[in-house]
Amino acid sequence: MIRKGLIDRLFEAASIQRWNDHVRPVEFTELDKQAHKMIIAYVLGKMEEHERQAPIDWRRLIEGGIFEFLQRVILTDIKPPVFHKMMREKGREINELVIEKLTHDTRDIKGGFLDKFRNYLLERDYSRFERRLLKAAHYLATHWEFQIIYNAAPFVYGIDRTKEEIENQIEDHYDLIGVQKISLRKKSFGFIDLCGQLRFQLRWAHSPRVPRTSVLGHMLIVAMLSYFSSVEIDACNKRICNNFFAGLLHDLPEVLTRDIISPVKSSVEGLDAIIKTYERIHLEERILPLLSQEMREEFIYFLEDEFENKIIRGGKVVKGVSSEEIIERYNEDRYSPLDGCLLRVCDKLAAFIEASLSIQHGIKSYHLEDGKRCLYDANKDSMIGNLSFGYIFDYYFK
Repeated sequence: MIRKGLIDRLFEAASIQRWNDHVRPVEFTELDKQAHKMIIAYVLGKMEEHERQAPIDWRRLIEGGIFEFLQRVILTDIKPPVFHKMMREKGREINELVIEKLTHDTRDIKGGFLDKFRNYLLERDYSRFERRLLKAAHYLATHWEFQIIYNAAPFVYGIDRTKEEIENQIEDHYDLIGVQKISLRKKSFGFIDLCGQLRFQLRWAHSPRVPRTSVLGHMLIVAMLSYFSSVEIDACNKRICNNFFAGLLHDLPEVLTRDIISPVKSSVEGLDAIIKTYERIHLEERILPLLSQEMREEFIYFLEDEFENKIIRGGKVVKGVSSEEIIERYNEDRYSPLDGCLLRVCDKLAAFIEASLSIQHGIKSYHLEDGKRCLYDANKDSMIGNLSFGYIFDYYFK
């Protein structure tokens, strides 16, 4: 069972402001930072896996990212130097407090989630390499944000010390091939930079809303909802990982097209198909050339017809497989199953919650109220395997 309290925690990160003691030309939120971090962690992991044949437990990488996300939501507003000092001196006590605060909301998640959460926070050797990839991704995402802040006000007292501390942390991870390549500021950096720009594209841009969420942050919300839904239906490890990363990347083409709202897509017959064609062309021309060949193949698998169920059988991609077939015949790592239908429901659920939370905060418009009602009516009866999404939609319908 996925509890409302856990979902609320995910969206809390959209309200956590970063760098709020610095001159900020744009708003930075914890949700966007964590989303960027997970995309970077994916890139770093793929490079280590393909170029150094490093064994990576992708499920542990995903779960470690979620654990760190939840930890940060609980320990909000602590400045990094203070946070790191506290963790060095009282890390176990602090992490036990985090676990205590989240036990109620996470205890029903399948797959031993709470036990893994406890091990990750309290046992330093648990997921050691995956933890290192996440730490490197954390500092690279922080550095990306900091460059904007530094260029806006390089004269602020103490900012050069912050710059040096971040760069030193990146240097400590320079043994990772991905860190080396991103530091060259060529192709790999270009991809990371493009992904970071999605934080500037707001969701529901035609309507005032609180909390505001970006396309980048929305992608992580969908990915985490996909993870929790996948473990609920007892998906195999490869299916869980595919669903998470496909969710994390599903709106990536919008860095080229912007977030075109559903009413606009559906108002003109055939417009949605035209947009999809445009996105596919620019994906091939602008984004895929920034990636290695191995990553390109996986990106195409994730992003082409992103809301269709897929498997790989006999070396070929098979689309249009029913959810029942995946559950009964293809729920094995060797088929690399991907639940596009599940991603679609999670995408609609995230949009529904975005509208509902703003209305709860007293910021509403015709677009939000109509969108909330339509999303609820169209998706409240959705069911994947033994997971009915109706109770989750009902959390926020009142």
